[in-house]
Amino acid sequence: HTGSMCLFLLGPRFWSCMCVCAQELKAESRADTGQCLCSVGGTLCSILYKVLFSQGLTEAFTHHRESGMLLCTLMVLYVLGAKGQIPCQILGTPEYPQLSKKGDVVIGAAFSIHRKISLPALSFRNKPQSPSCSSLNLREFRFAQTMTFAIEEINNSSSLLPNVTIGYEIYDSCSTTLVSMRAAMSLVNGQEQTAQQCSGKAAVHAIIGESESSSTIAIARITGPFHIPVISHFATCACLSNRKEFPNFFRTIPSDYYQSRALAQLIKHFGWTWVGAVRSDNDYGNNGMSVFVEAAQDEGVCIEYSEAILRNNPRQRISRVVEVIKRSTSKVLLAFLAQGEMEVLLEEIILQNVTGLQWVASESWITARYLATPRTSAVISSAIGFTISKSKIPGLKDFLVKFWETAFECQFSPPNETSSIKPCTGSEELGELSNQYTDVSELRISNNVYKATYAVAHALHNLLNQTSVRKEDIEAAQVRHYLQRVNFTTPNGENVNFNPNGDPMARYELVNWQKGENGETKFITVGYYDVSMPVGKQFVMNSASIVWAGESSKPKSVCSESCQAGARQATIRGKPICCFSCIPCASGEISNTTDSTKCLKCPLEYWSNEGHTECIHKKVEFLSFEETMGKLLTAISVIGVGLTAAIALIFFRFVDTPIVRANNSELSFLLLFSLTLCFLCSLTFIGRPSRWSCMLRHTAFGITFALCISCVLAKTIVVVNAFKASVPGTNVLRCSAPLQRLSVFGCTLLQVLICTLWIALAPPVPNKNTAYFTEKIILECDVGSAVGFWAVLGYIGLLSALWISTYPTLSFWLIKCTTLFLCPQVKRYQYFCTFAFKQHIVYIHPFSETAHPVQGPKGSGAYPGGYGWKTWNNPGWGANPSQGTLTYLQAIW
Repeated sequence: HTGSMCLFLLGPRFWSCMCVCAQELKAESRADTGQCLCSVGGTLCSILYKVLFSQGLTEAFTHHRESGMLLCTLMVLYVLGAKGQIPCQILGTPEYPQLSKKGDVVIGAAFSIHRKISLPALSFRNKPQSPSCSSLNLREFRFAQTMTFAIEEINNSSSLLPNVTIGYEIYDSCSTTLVSMRAAMSLVNGQEQTAQQCSGKAAVHAIIGESESSSTIAIARITGPFHIPVISHFATCACLSNRKEFPNFFRTIPSDYYQSRALAQLIKHFGWTWVGAVRSDNDYGNNGMSVFVEAAQDEGVCIEYSEAILRNNPRQRISRVVEVIKRSTSKVLLAFLAQGEMEVLLEEIILQNVTGLQWVASESWITARYLATPRTSAVISSAIGFTISKSKIPGLKDFLVKFWETAFECQFSPPNETSSIKPCTGSEELGELSNQYTDVSELRISNNVYKATYAVAHALHNLLNQTSVRKEDIEAAQVRHYLQRVNFTTPNGENVNFNPNGDPMARYELVNWQKGENGETKFITVGYYDVSMPVGKQFVMNSASIVWAGESSKPKSVCSESCQAGARQATIRGKPICCFSCIPCASGEISNTTDSTKCLKCPLEYWSNEGHTECIHKKVEFLSFEETMGKLLTAISVIGVGLTAAIALIFFRFVDTPIVRANNSELSFLLLFSLTLCFLCSLTFIGRPSRWSCMLRHTAFGITFALCISCVLAKTIVVVNAFKASVPGTNVLRCSAPLQRLSVFGCTLLQVLICTLWIALAPPVPNKNTAYFTEKIILECDVGSAVGFWAVLGYIGLLSALWISTYPTLSFWLIKCTTLFLCPQVKRYQYFCTFAFKQHIVYIHPFSETAHPVQGPKGSGAYPGGYGWKTWNNPGWGANPSQGTLTYLQAIW
């Protein structure tokens, strides 16, 4: 009846919408909410109809249906609004912290207090059960106790947060991302089943944790929309430095970006260019290995294999990875693993007895005491890796011992005989040794927890002192704002601040596993890496104090043996760049370092030595006086000069003889002088070329040869005129001595002018010629101006052509003379043709000279003499007129 009244008044469509809304509320809240809303709405509409009917207004209401519909709608919406005042409830069972304490301001935390987790089976019929955790991790438990110790210090401090008490809620993440997410939801919502408002403040003002990067990423993403700052003490993934994705994230441990690059430099420093790698198959391992691979490529390091594992992988998967390690040729293994994965891998390594590897560790496990046992030392001794600097926290050990004794009602120190307190064994229902918890000799990560707790406290202190906010009204977003700006010193003397990405300054210690006297593994610091130092001083190491795996010396891990100096690396197709062959450098190229990737070409004036390890000066060659050829040419020149001087002396001695006077002694002496200069000119071509010698050799050559040919040309003209005068009726121009001098002077002067212009404009210069021989330098004279050079030679050729043209080459005896003078050895034949015959006459027949007119052809008469034409009273001479003429010309020459 009620439903029909409502449908009559409001219409079926509108009321259907109201019921759908009610059903949605039913799904979100209690089961009877939607039914109540429908019933209440129908009842209100029925009452309204009865009231209107009793007043006789039904017809009016029918005419004003829109107003009636509005009135009913307002009634229903009022009921729906009343639903919003129902308290907010948590779906499911809330998580509860393992350690907690109330305070004015609460700091949350998540630590992997247990290593293993058991997930219940999901039947989809019953409510899922909570996972159960086992295998207590005493190291992480110490982290949690360090946080409570720091909070107790802060609460007891009169200078830091006076009149403000800090509380804490510490959750166990069980080393899994799933439980970390549940812990994050609990830290955001709290543990109350219901709340008056679902949009209230978060249960905590800041969160410290988690130890693993993947879990930390999950927590940071969940708490990000609520602006709750997360400060991690051990999450090193470089991805967390991205302020766009994680604007509320901070950490007190450096980013893996610096650690991965430091590991690449470490491996390169030891000369390991061929390494294997195993990583955790999560954000920590994948991001860290990605940065390492990039840095390794820059350092010239090759990775033979890269495997990824997780702690919950099947044993077959772990066994296959160990098989890859066994088959590899590299002797160095980089283990970029979290502690859980490293523990699983070590078990399989020990099972298969894989030894002889040099382990390079990440900071996650290099100082994990529970991994450095006598059982593992046989396969992983002498590991080396970077970790953060260790520190001391005064009072922490006493706090940890006191907590242990209180929790288990025992006593570590020897109890009195009358004491009823039992002694602590260190294995009170924990299954592990007590030194994992109470050992404070390696406070590295614990110190990060300590600094993170103090960072939150200083941010709260600055917030309260610099603003008017009350401690009850503190918002998480305000804490985040002041956390970015903290800069303080902890009670143990360490400075804490964050860069714009929320990261601290990167400083590492290089730790080496070494066995002590009692067989216990010690973590010995052998170096440092500080990013804040200048480039070149960031990495400091004492290599002499390092203990190597199974060897007394540094292990060798390369794909190919080093290429010695004098050779270069040549990559092998299909293999990494670290696998190469060695090729000797080519001639003229060197490599003076080991493993050089290319050979360097020597400079122009240098050449490679036999080993191709250094460039040496090229052998400079030129025609020197010490060489055989130089000595021979010098001897020939000296002999030529000597012969010329001897002939000159003979001519001077017999200057009054007819043969000398008939030969024009002035031109003969000038010709002998030019021949002497020609012999001496050849000496300028011997010896190391210099600027002056180059100019001298070319100009002296041109001028002396021009003078020599000018003299020969003048003498030839005289002979030709004499020959023409033997023909009756021929008018011959008399070639007097001044004319001869003028012709010689003029011809020589023109060559001097050409040489002067050549030297003035572009003189010859010394030149190192490397075009003909690559291994040596030919030191020569460059002509400077080719035009000047060819002008000098051309002029000499022109004089030679003029001299040749004076001969009637159709005559048989003149053809022989022409051919003779065309020979290259001009000076030698000049001596032979010009002076040898005269020397024969002077020495053999000095007194056979008679003054008779030379008998020419029949009827020609005597030759006109300007030089005292004579013949010699020699039987057989002059018998033939033609032969007599030839004999005369020979005498002239």
